[in-house]
Amino acid sequence: MLAPQRPGPRFPEVDAIFDTCVAQARERLDAGTVDAWLDLAFWLGRLGRGAEPQRQWLLHGAELLARLGPGLLAPLREVLAALQKTPDGRAIGALLAVLPALRLSTVADAAGWLAQGLALQRGSSVAIHHRAIDPSAALPVFLAESPGLLARVPVDGLGRWLEAGLRLHGHHPDRLAEFLRRQSPDSRALFNRERPGLALVDAERRLTLTLRALWALDEPILPLPEPTDGEAVAALPHLDADGLHLPERLEAHAGVGALQRYRLMAAHLAGHRRWSHFLVADNWSPMQRLAVETLEDARIDALLRRRFPGLGAVMRALHPLPPADPDDAADSQRRVSTLRLRLARLSHALFTGEPHDDLERDVLGQFTAALAAGESSSREMATLALAWVARSRRPSDQFAEVLFEGTQVDWRDDNRHLWRFIEAGDEEDTQGDPPPRPAEAEPDELPPRLYPEWDAAALAYRPDWVKVYDRLQPAGRAADIDALLARHHDTERDLERLLDALKPQDRVRLRHQEEGSELDLDRAIAALGDLRAGRLPDTRVQMSHRTDGRDIAVLLLMDLSASVNDPVNDPVATGEGAGEPGDTVLSLSRAAVALLAGAIATLGDRLAIVGFHSDTRQRVDLLHVKGFGEAWDDAPKARLAAVQGAFSTRMGAALRHAGELLSGRQADRRLLLVLTDGRPSDVDVADPEHLVADAAQAVHELDALGLYTHCISLDAQADAYVGRVFGARCSVIDRVAQLPRRLPEIFLGLTR
Repeated sequence: MLAPQRPGPRFPEVDAIFDTCVAQARERLDAGTVDAWLDLAFWLGRLGRGAEPQRQWLLHGAELLARLGPGLLAPLREVLAALQKTPDGRAIGALLAVLPALRLSTVADAAGWLAQGLALQRGSSVAIHHRAIDPSAALPVFLAESPGLLARVPVDGLGRWLEAGLRLHGHHPDRLAEFLRRQSPDSRALFNRERPGLALVDAERRLTLTLRALWALDEPILPLPEPTDGEAVAALPHLDADGLHLPERLEAHAGVGALQRYRLMAAHLAGHRRWSHFLVADNWSPMQRLAVETLEDARIDALLRRRFPGLGAVMRALHPLPPADPDDAADSQRRVSTLRLRLARLSHALFTGEPHDDLERDVLGQFTAALAAGESSSREMATLALAWVARSRRPSDQFAEVLFEGTQVDWRDDNRHLWRFIEAGDEEDTQGDPPPRPAEAEPDELPPRLYPEWDAAALAYRPDWVKVYDRLQPAGRAADIDALLARHHDTERDLERLLDALKPQDRVRLRHQEEGSELDLDRAIAALGDLRAGRLPDTRVQMSHRTDGRDIAVLLLMDLSASVNDPVNDPVATGEGAGEPGDTVLSLSRAAVALLAGAIATLGDRLAIVGFHSDTRQRVDLLHVKGFGEAWDDAPKARLAAVQGAFSTRMGAALRHAGELLSGRQADRRLLLVLTDGRPSDVDVADPEHLVADAAQAVHELDALGLYTHCISLDAQADAYVGRVFGARCSVIDRVAQLPRRLPEIFLGLTR
């Protein structure tokens, strides 16, 4: 049959493959679909984009239509026509080249992916008056990354992830490209949320409780890194000094749910922790170590089934049935090592009690006898393994190519914990002594804590979005706070009269303390007598007091954004509430906080003071001024004197972290006071309502933790947003100069 005549331009590279492609297409497709396939090929040749689009379609189009059906033609042509009208028309060839490599099983999936690519092109192109003038920098990245992305998430999950990327970084081409390559933490976190299966973070609590209840193990459970696109398999579970390492995500397999697979992996590692003992690996060949690991894993699994019989059915479902062992002739011709295959067959025989040959029958008998006498030991398994290696060795075991198919047991680990190396190998000796490692500088701050941020447009959290750093506020001069208190002496005197009426009378003396508020005279005299008599004195000579009828913990969160440096200008106010020349929001806030701290110390309540400011989502600083366990003395006063305003107000992240600090306190009532002078905002957020909605969501989260949140706002325009964040639990002080008097009064009203 002659090939059809080709309208439009002709390309030498297309002429070279045209007849062959047509013949292959007619073998795969019916006549009508072949005509439609050719029609699209001729149309691609007339686009003016060179030979590549037509060549790619001729090479791969028939295969796609045979796999997905002719329904693919309509959405494909529609998307290609839309791209042709944009500066990204040159990407048509790349799109047709990557399309066959995608894991697409239906026309709907293919249409969805094509629509996502078009939406990305439109959302990331530079446009004037809704007309793109420059090509999208993100579209080539998306096309290159799509095979790896669709290997891990379904098409609809990929669409949600792309939509989030466009919403967050659509106006920043470099950040969007980083997002599409999954190079940023937020991109990986959002991508992992769309992956099928159970995430380790969602199963971690149940696994931890299981290990505590059944094994009396209280060790961290850590995620293994996911394989990159260039890696064939993921890392295996393993034991390490820092805890149990398990896959970051699992799906159901062989009829066994993901949670049950996690539990079996954790049980196997716990069994190793209890019953395995390390062996010295020096002078053992790799083949011998593999055999020892197989026998030791089989012993641990046998002990697990003995202790928890219900695990047997799960193990049977997950243990692979290894393929038949090739004969020696076939093995030598293929030049493939079957060592792992023979070990998998041995493992299967030890598990089921059904040996495949005489050697496995002998090993099974010795294995069963060793376990019948008790738990056996790692050393006994090593002896059995060496005997098996001596009898099963083959010349093909030295081949570089190894048969892996059907040899990996789902729940078993890599046994790195089993080996200790006493001496370095020859390779290490040839390198000489390694250079000494330079001394690491002492870190000046703790590693950041990652917190989510609420995206009101998507009605979902942006996971691991904000980095929060804890820092100790540097100290200034405590005398500056004393001078501020002296300026507000009248307010302090009125406050003392009010406190006398509220001060609890049922105070309990705590004697025999290492640290306290005053000297325990009896204990001090006894310690002095011991010292003069030559005996070691008891240093617990202090005493303190606690209130027996009032149990309140308060965390004051101070907004330290740049706006607190603004001067206070209130020409209407007169008298004491008018302030003094040179007052700023920050200076009045310092005075108010100092008065409040003194009042809380008088009442015997526990107080922590923390300031915060933010410089984009990459850095939210929480500056610790006073801790719950500190007395209100010169040290916290000096820190309060040195606080300064800077940067912005990302309030939601600060609220979440402050809630973490306060939720750990045991108290009848836990109060989080927020002192701020403006609405939540940051320089990397264009929508002014986004951080307001996030702060409101953070307040709801604190409510769920049983924390009472109250805001004292110094913004005269606060009515426009503060109610949306805190509801009725807010007080607006429109004259900032009144803050030193009002702040303690508000606190006393909340805790009366």
